[in-house]
Amino acid sequence: MKVNLTKTNLNYKNVLLLRKFINPEGKILPRRLTQVPLKQHKIITNAIKKARIASFIPFKRMTFY
Repeated sequence: MKVNLTKTNLNYKNVLLLRKFINPEGKILPRRLTQVPLKQHKIITNAIKKARIASFIPFKRMTFY
């Protein structure tokens, strides 16, 4: 999955970009699947965590029974 990642795009407010790095269950995808460098993966992970705290992204996927 090649995505154009720049400093301006990697922001916790950019939910559309961050959702590409989260699986349907709400977990962060590993580096071997996303194929991004370690430094960018750390930035993405921190942005996802900040977005979760700010309630832009849910911690878990909502399941209805």
